[in-house]
Amino acid sequence: MAREIIEKKLADLPVVPNMVDYERTRAGFTWETAGTELEGLPVGRGLNIAHEAVDRHSHCPRRDHLALRWLGKQGEVRDFSYGDLVDLSSRFANVLKGLGVGKGDRIFTLCSRAPELYISALGTLKNLGVFCPLFSAFGPEPIQERLSIGEGRVLVTTEALYKRRKIEELRKSLPRLEHVLLIGTKGPSLPGTFSYHTLMAEASGHFEIPPTDPEDMALLHFTSGTTGRPKGAIHVHQAVIAHYVTGKYALDFHPEDIFWCTSDPGWVTGTSYGIIAPLTHGITSIVDEGEFDAERWYRILQNEKVTVWYTAPTAVRMMMKVGKDTARKFDYRNLRFIASVGEPLNPEAVFWGLEAFGLPIHDNWWQTETGGIMIANYPAMSIKPGSMGKPLPGIQAAIVHRYKDGTVEVIEEPDTQGDLALRPWWPSIFRGYLRDEKRYRDCFAGGWYITGDLARRDPEGYFWFIGRADDVIKSAGHLIGPFEVESALMEHPAVAEAGVIGKPDPVIGEMVKAYVSLKRGYGPSESLKMEILGFARTRLGPAVAPKEIEFRDSVPKTRSGKIMRRLLKARELGLPEGDISTLEGEE
Repeated sequence: MAREIIEKKLADLPVVPNMVDYERTRAGFTWETAGTELEGLPVGRGLNIAHEAVDRHSHCPRRDHLALRWLGKQGEVRDFSYGDLVDLSSRFANVLKGLGVGKGDRIFTLCSRAPELYISALGTLKNLGVFCPLFSAFGPEPIQERLSIGEGRVLVTTEALYKRRKIEELRKSLPRLEHVLLIGTKGPSLPGTFSYHTLMAEASGHFEIPPTDPEDMALLHFTSGTTGRPKGAIHVHQAVIAHYVTGKYALDFHPEDIFWCTSDPGWVTGTSYGIIAPLTHGITSIVDEGEFDAERWYRILQNEKVTVWYTAPTAVRMMMKVGKDTARKFDYRNLRFIASVGEPLNPEAVFWGLEAFGLPIHDNWWQTETGGIMIANYPAMSIKPGSMGKPLPGIQAAIVHRYKDGTVEVIEEPDTQGDLALRPWWPSIFRGYLRDEKRYRDCFAGGWYITGDLARRDPEGYFWFIGRADDVIKSAGHLIGPFEVESALMEHPAVAEAGVIGKPDPVIGEMVKAYVSLKRGYGPSESLKMEILGFARTRLGPAVAPKEIEFRDSVPKTRSGKIMRRLLKARELGLPEGDISTLEGEE
């Protein structure tokens, strides 16, 4: 199945894509020219993300256009126009200014997908603070660690989370944390806190954004490595150019689109594409407060008339587990483009999109460090299911070999495995890891950013993910990418998800072991195990196919959708689990 191609014809697409001719667009593209599509602050005062996201729409017809529609867990609906966001974000900027919080100060948010989170992000950026989102399901330890590394000065959270996450106790070890603003507080604030709503009501809705250097720090996103402390990746206001461009070409935003990014702003996708990119295009975004529920999601796609949907492989696989019959109960006539990110999308999931929605699911690739989409499958481009696609205009990607002496060799031969590397510069590339210069320097060699992912490039220029460099399995002289094995396993009709690791073996070095969760209607049995093993051997050959299968109710994943293979391996070998603060379901 992975070898099949989904051909695209321009005449069959519901709208003419922003990028019709990939090669021609790449040839004529420059980041300098792309930046002129944004407005910039008045009188040459620089470039500010919040200005491009909301304020520049305030003096045109977009002021009254619906910017955010928030859907509450209990059925509540709150609508915010671009004019509303201008006023509310200015109020929050004035709140910060009144507290003596200014340029470079780190403002953390710890709350669910509430409107106040989005308003706080924009107001922070207006006031030249640094927006630092935290995932609301984090427990006290990862919260304390990130606030400490980031030297958080302000925390915006809810009264419930303040109590549940023991923030009052944590503050004893966080001397830089001066102000806590509580959303939803009724009556007097808790000791040592402010009522978010009281401060907002008292603040002015007028705020003039100060001069902003495009290189001023704007965003701090934490990403967990396989070992060690979380890394705080620094992004600057100039990143907004990449957010805008990738929204235009990779997600194909058009003025009347209704867009739904299902990612939480606690993660980089939820900030770059849940807040910034759609707002810079002046389109409508759907924000759902609820957690994943297949029928609820199908109903939102139908009732809100979503046209562009950006989700994660985890969600797609969970929908697949429920079955396509449930999906077919709903009407998706407005939906024209589906994209996915977080973990490479298995070919089976791409084809499932055709069966369930009448549309393929377009995979794309990027990282917290890149700040925006780097490689994608585009609306007008034929899809090779399982491929990451081709690099964005303005992005030079290559397969390289990095030697121990720091030199880098570009691998020109197609279909050769190596390190995926990107040539700096692009606007949203991270400018450092906060307080960890050596870790940052180690990411670069020979004039390339070395991503840490292994990949190959085929003769047509499509890139294919193989695995993280530290995930690759070395078995009897073969280098085996776990993603390839997982994708083959998912072609079996009983398999919902698969996670693959290398298990030490005294003869061949490592043997391939797979952890498998089953679709509804299938139960674990020895006969099914043997059937799946045989199926994999037929698809992959005996050298690559798993030698062992273990059934699990679910495969451990991060909340952003990545299968945590290193956690599977640690548990298999009885090793320390390391940082599991991003593990789905952990608190």
